[in-house]
Amino acid sequence: MVECAIRKATRADIPELMIFQIKLAEETENLKLNADILRDGMTAMFDNPAKGEYYVAEIDNQIVGCHMVTYEWSDWRNGVVYWLQSVYVREDYRKHGVFRKMFLNLMNEIRSNPSIAGLRLYVDKTNIRAQQVYAAMGMNGEHYTVFEWMKS
Repeated sequence: MVECAIRKATRADIPELMIFQIKLAEETENLKLNADILRDGMTAMFDNPAKGEYYVAEIDNQIVGCHMVTYEWSDWRNGVVYWLQSVYVREDYRKHGVFRKMFLNLMNEIRSNPSIAGLRLYVDKTNIRAQQVYAAMGMNGEHYTVFEWMKS
């Protein structure tokens, strides 16, 4: 595993985060994101941290990966469930432990905070590589199926 530092993202990271999210959408779902909407969405999150927060992975002061966490209230658990979203690692840093470092950092945060009940994520059904990575980290996709309706 490479030496990798994880930190919460700042507004100054938005340009790099945008590049990563545009690449992520293209790679995983063959979607072309609108850069203006994406920038506004990221800015809205930084304006209102209750919406979520980004984390970045850095190697030699260069951002090589990121993920976002959003929150779901669970009455069944009387706690918050983190949703892991927008996971991206630069292609030249994949299979070097960057995602593992981000994931373990997040799990340490969850385990140390009794008000956080757990972690969920969704993954495109065709993204087999990501599913294998998440399974290797001890997660499973056997319990729920996510349904959605989105405005086009």
